[in-house]
Amino acid sequence: MTVKNRYRVVIIGGGVIGTAIAFFLAKSGIRNVAVLEKDYLSSGSTGRCGGGIRQQWSERMNVRLAIRSVEHFKRFESEVGFEIEYNQGGYLLLAYTDEEVLSFNKNTSMQQEEGLDVVLLSRDETSRIFPFINLTNVKAAAYCPSDGHANPHLTTFAYARAAQRMGVDILTHTSAERILIENGRITGVLTDRGEIEAEVVVNAAGGYSHEVGRMAGIDLPTESYKHQIFVTEPLEHFMDPLVISFEKNFYIRQTESGNFIMGQGDKAELPGHDITPTWRFLRELTGKMQEFFPFLSDVRILRHWAGLYNMSPDALPIIDRSREIENFYCAVGFSGHGFMLAPAVGEAVAEWIVYGEPKTVDISNLTLNRFEQGFTREKNVV
Repeated sequence: MTVKNRYRVVIIGGGVIGTAIAFFLAKSGIRNVAVLEKDYLSSGSTGRCGGGIRQQWSERMNVRLAIRSVEHFKRFESEVGFEIEYNQGGYLLLAYTDEEVLSFNKNTSMQQEEGLDVVLLSRDETSRIFPFINLTNVKAAAYCPSDGHANPHLTTFAYARAAQRMGVDILTHTSAERILIENGRITGVLTDRGEIEAEVVVNAAGGYSHEVGRMAGIDLPTESYKHQIFVTEPLEHFMDPLVISFEKNFYIRQTESGNFIMGQGDKAELPGHDITPTWRFLRELTGKMQEFFPFLSDVRILRHWAGLYNMSPDALPIIDRSREIENFYCAVGFSGHGFMLAPAVGEAVAEWIVYGEPKTVDISNLTLNRFEQGFTREKNVV
């Protein structure tokens, strides 16, 4: 595709966040937009994530963003025009300690206040509803049937194609090398294909958000960490919910085609951009699979990969407009949850650019300056 000399908005990052912002901008009438992706669409964190869509959070802001995103996911095919394998199979969160039970009880009460269809189940209730899980030492579980999952690749490509149909340019294999600034105001982006003038630049660079922030002279408090996943051979489909444990550090779900996807974070990993899969991960996680899901003990692992969690200090996203550089926005630091929040975030950032403020969801406590005032960390992270 030919690169134009000038765009109103340039978005750096061709994952689900960047393409969602482009879609909602185009839908709002701003179509002179370019998405810059240094590789191919969904090649970064988005394409390497587990595809879960969860509304059960310990922080109210995350709950509100997730609920709004689910509203979009439910009408995605009619709104965007593509099918993305969206399924509301639910999320089951396992509590192994008394502290977790107290936390889940507090969280579910707050989530219910926000209108979420979530319940706290006893161990016996969990066993009756989900008999295929080894519940030894489980004390309770939180269950939300409207949680679910979708295909991250299909979702990203859907937003991109729909935006393209409305006039947005999707520029793959195009790297941003420098953000151009004059007198404290964005003027454009220097890419490996030449210079582009721009009125607005959005940092949606996922695992490379810190590096893109530095191009604008902004030190974003984000770091990227390796996160690994494997997928098994397909079995007959019988498990609808995604099952997750924060205490045991794992999540697992069955896809529509019958494969099981299982992943975990690794607290021993150092920050960086290494996405080399490790044998240590396979040993640890296959052991957990055999312990908690004994019916999968003999299943074969087909593929194993790694991606990046772009972490913020409180594990909540940073969605903001720079106070130092006029018309520089960021939507970063999603801490492994960008895919599930992308529709609401894309809508909010587009509204901010179009109307001067987000209108649909209040994201005022997700700005960068919150770290100067103290913050509460999101606890429900794997």
